[in-house]
Amino acid sequence: MAVSTFILNNRFGYGIRPGAPAASSVAEALAGLTARDPLEKTFRRPSIKERIKLYEEDRKIRRDMRNNVAGAGERRKDFRKKMRMLIAEDRRAFLARASLSDFGFRERLVGFWADNFTVAGKNQQLQLAIGSYVDEAIRPNIAGNFSELLKAVVTHPAMLLYLDQNVSVGPNSPVGKRRERGLNENLAREILELHTMGVEGSYTQDDVRQFAELLTGFGIGKNGFSFDPKRAEPGAETVLGKSYGGERPSADDVFAFLDDLAVHPDTAKHVGRKLAVHFVSETPPQALVDAISAAYRDSKGDLVTTYEAMLTHPASVSPKREKVKQPTEYVISTVRALDVGDVLADSPVRELREGLAIPLMAMGQELFRAPGPDGWSEAGADWITPPALAARIEWATLIAREYGQDVDPRELLRQVLGEDVSNALKVAVAGAESKWEGVALLLVSPEFNRR
Repeated sequence: MAVSTFILNNRFGYGIRPGAPAASSVAEALAGLTARDPLEKTFRRPSIKERIKLYEEDRKIRRDMRNNVAGAGERRKDFRKKMRMLIAEDRRAFLARASLSDFGFRERLVGFWADNFTVAGKNQQLQLAIGSYVDEAIRPNIAGNFSELLKAVVTHPAMLLYLDQNVSVGPNSPVGKRRERGLNENLAREILELHTMGVEGSYTQDDVRQFAELLTGFGIGKNGFSFDPKRAEPGAETVLGKSYGGERPSADDVFAFLDDLAVHPDTAKHVGRKLAVHFVSETPPQALVDAISAAYRDSKGDLVTTYEAMLTHPASVSPKREKVKQPTEYVISTVRALDVGDVLADSPVRELREGLAIPLMAMGQELFRAPGPDGWSEAGADWITPPALAARIEWATLIAREYGQDVDPRELLRQVLGEDVSNALKVAVAGAESKWEGVALLLVSPEFNRR
């Protein structure tokens, strides 16, 4: 079934940017996943290897402070300022790239998978890692096979730090015996419960523990991911009824399990439901979930095949807007509608904090700071609370006054939402006392806040 340009770009992208290319078919949306992206060089950020060098610099400064080395306190102050700037630039790059991209479905998928595999900045070290995590683990793998995406996520230092895998040691390993350090099950549990099989998956606590033992040895080195066999629990581990590993611990044993986990029937069901809930409805039709899951299962985790099943299903083209835009989506779609992505890309960081970061927090969402490993809520009721809605209205009014003075609100309505809007909205926009007030009415309308 054909999907309209407006549904394709608003429901599955970040909205239409007037005057810019927009996907007009499912084939175009899918082709955009692997097309050359001219924005890649513009928004290239430091690699995790470069960021690890910054961790080492920070440790040296801290050591000098403990040893009362002259000037260490000032160096620490300057370093922290430098780190805050780098983190702010990471967030700017994420928002600006989505705001300027001609490949809206690709950018939405980057956000979707970054949330599915949540890493939240609970401290500065983690905040510093997230920008490279999105660019190195998520972005390059959204159009491949799920197993490759899963392995990239599990081996990225940001995930290892976030779920404490860097401190997990096999109790019977050489390091475990010498230092009396033990097992941490966080990463193993979240991979099974949140990333793959889901909370209702057919695994047991023993599977979690065995998987956690299999993961020991995974850690962080000077170049990023590393595997240390001296930290790994010796012997084979049995997870989900199959044995992995043996006499000599190896990262390949973990990868073999992740490959099997990626094609597990429970993973197919979980991925199918996650995609349907995020893109289409909080309570998606079971037929839609089944179709996405079947495409995933039959293709052995090929993600483009999986997306195509979602985009072409009749439930996905319903004109009914069932999903509320999360604050980040709302902000990006507003910036796109007003075509002010260049302003976002070029503004000083301080202005961005006041004009975007603080309003986003008032709306209930701080970029890269999800409240837990399960990511952000998909429930619209959690985003349209009285205070959050008031924050949206206040921000929309400010941005409309700033950038909508010369915009014809009637034409903007037609360009970004088409004709499938209420007559009340058309009348209100057309009858506004000024152009910018008409733009503001569009931006705060239910039709624009839902997709």
